[in-house]
Amino acid sequence: MNIAFFEIEDWEKVSIEKKLHTHSIRFETAALVIDSPEIEKIEILSIFIYSLITKDILEKMPNLKLIVTRSTGYDHIDIEACKAKGITVTNVPEYGTQTVAEHTFALLLALSRKLIPSIERTKRSDFNLDGLRGFDLYKKTIGVVGAGNIGQAVIKIAKGFGMDVLVFARHPKMELAQQLGFTYVDIDHLYQVSDVITFHVPLTKETTHMISKDSLIKLKKGVIILNTARGGIIETEAVLMGLERDIISAAGIDVLEEECFVKEERQLLTDQFFKECDIKAQLLNHVLVTKDNVLVTPHNAFNSNEALQRILDVTTENVLSFLQEKPVNII
Repeated sequence: MNIAFFEIEDWEKVSIEKKLHTHSIRFETAALVIDSPEIEKIEILSIFIYSLITKDILEKMPNLKLIVTRSTGYDHIDIEACKAKGITVTNVPEYGTQTVAEHTFALLLALSRKLIPSIERTKRSDFNLDGLRGFDLYKKTIGVVGAGNIGQAVIKIAKGFGMDVLVFARHPKMELAQQLGFTYVDIDHLYQVSDVITFHVPLTKETTHMISKDSLIKLKKGVIILNTARGGIIETEAVLMGLERDIISAAGIDVLEEECFVKEERQLLTDQFFKECDIKAQLLNHVLVTKDNVLVTPHNAFNSNEALQRILDVTTENVLSFLQEKPVNII
């Protein structure tokens, strides 16, 4: 098969070649465009989100049988046009579940045990413990907003710490609650009793500003807010107000309301993204970064060796399964 990978980074090539070594593979760092050379020869195409697969491009690719996007989203592909031409399209349904869940607890543990000030003080040869007293997670109540793959991974970790887990989800699954040992509640109750609230939902009209100035009065005094999902879920001004009024005791944030729009976390590792977005400027202009009781990481929760390898593993699996006439992860 004539296989072409576009928008590929050098570090990705070794893994791909190892698994697809019996085929003719072409690697391109640029995105696929309508005048890319020899696209008419491509039978299997792997792309990322900057390659826009339109009806016009498909007309130039008469031998194309499979498109494998190395992303979860696929709105850069004209799915209906592909169906009309009998082209199979596959994606990477998920890859960062455990990675993001672990980062969530990294933020929580850093806050609960005051790791950053402890480390900074020790580096100055200052071993005074004043102001460094933390608290146990054991028996604390964590409210998990969203019980998808990442939310479920967070629940499992929380149970391992002996935390009481409450969950708000649009579509409760009682069997899941029984299996993992948590309780579904409405959002107001979750706000009222949770010592920690963590968000694991997509950004939609319904989830925008789930923490807002109006919702502050519903929160348990001293709550810790965690957000490793999307910045717009939490209103920045509300968090600042909550911190000033001691309603919110601390926050661990990997995503900012004001940051550039991110469709796929994998974007953050590409040169193209940084041509469009200056994350450094966004962070430096963000007042939350300056707060001692706020930890901000630069949208890094997804970024582990294992998560990125899973993207490549699923991509090659999608190719090999198609070649075996048993396609998986079909859109």
